[in-house]
Amino acid sequence: MRGKRRIIGWILTAFLVIAGCSGCGKTQTEQFFDRNGVAMDTTVSLRAAGGDAQGALQESMDFINRLDRLAGTNHADSDVSKINAAAGKSYVAVDPDVYEMISFAKTYSEKSRGAWDISVGIFTKLWDIGNPDEHIPVPAEIQKHLSYVNYKDILLRPSDHAVMLAKPGMYIDLGGVAKGFAVDEILKIYKKHKVTNGLINLGASSMYAMNTNAKGTAWNIGIKHPRVQEDGTYLGIVKIQDQFLSTSGDYERYFIKNGVRYHHIFDPKTGYPARHGVMSDSLVIQGDVPHGGMLSDILTTVVFVLGPEKGLAFIENTPGVEGEITGTDGTVYMTKGFKKNFSDLHPDFHLAQ
Repeated sequence: MRGKRRIIGWILTAFLVIAGCSGCGKTQTEQFFDRNGVAMDTTVSLRAAGGDAQGALQESMDFINRLDRLAGTNHADSDVSKINAAAGKSYVAVDPDVYEMISFAKTYSEKSRGAWDISVGIFTKLWDIGNPDEHIPVPAEIQKHLSYVNYKDILLRPSDHAVMLAKPGMYIDLGGVAKGFAVDEILKIYKKHKVTNGLINLGASSMYAMNTNAKGTAWNIGIKHPRVQEDGTYLGIVKIQDQFLSTSGDYERYFIKNGVRYHHIFDPKTGYPARHGVMSDSLVIQGDVPHGGMLSDILTTVVFVLGPEKGLAFIENTPGVEGEITGTDGTVYMTKGFKKNFSDLHPDFHLAQ
């Protein structure tokens, strides 16, 4: 599945302490177990302690692999691929999970006035950024494909969980919502298995921190420096506990031509990579917010496309959401709630006055 991959680096002091032997921390009361893998075109790192932690990890990995087969555009027989193949022809009955993601995504297309739109997948496909065929399409080609981008042309039939794209040539991509949905569902699995502490980490772009780490403190997450590729260099550190965290950035999938950076986050209104003064943004959402994983995944893209001023206003008007926006000029904008749990800002950046 295309989407944000390894968007933020993460550092966990507790993880470093117990990496050599699960359960070594002196203050921890439960043994942590880990499962790692690759699915949904990203790295997956899961940690869990308490209850049937190992059962939760196995069921979670099984779920991720199942969702990948259902929602990935790189699988010809996935539900999403079938929807795209039937564009302008017929409805396609899909798995309820796929239907829920598409329905939720369409809701936030309305709320963001089109800043978020899964039908922009046609440009993900056209530009092919991050793959050998990546290129800058000619203007006429971009103009032609703009007619395929319109969330209102994603038709839903709830009676049988069916979806249809109204126009031939339309193409949707769930890369900006599926990992968040997976985090939501894995959290349910953790709770079912009575997991007490844990970290759900999908590509470091969609995360949930359950309770505390092995030291009994909040999880320390390093937000990746948007212009330094080396591991261990961070924009800063944010503490989260019983919260979702998501990040979008222009530095994971991109190419540079004639000094211009072309990245994978597209503006649905132009068909070009979004250029509104943002190089990355991170959002923290309270754990009791419904669909917090999907919401955090979607809203980081919304904020990136809107730009610092409108993006910050959007965050502040959304209950249960805090965030930061890193501007292309090095200015970092933060809500009060985010700033309270943030530290160690890298000297390459400065806080907005």
